[in-house]
Amino acid sequence: MKIVTSKITSKGQVTVPKRVRESLGIKIGDSIAYEVHEDSAVIRRIPKIDVEWAKSIENTLTEWVDGLDDEL
Repeated sequence: MKIVTSKITSKGQVTVPKRVRESLGIKIGDSIAYEVHEDSAVIRRIPKIDVEWAKSIENTLTEWVDGLDDEL
């Protein structure tokens, strides 16, 4: 893919160009992450979390409920 550019608005917003969205599989409502290096950044699509699955295992994650880890 060639280099694709876009401009930042006065509010600091940017439109992700269509070619980039299609290449990364980004759709409306998806989230992206920015990995910032010294003078560059990498954009990554964040996989969606299966909310129902996350809720179903919530009660099994009790090791983060107590304060024992905070004492270390």
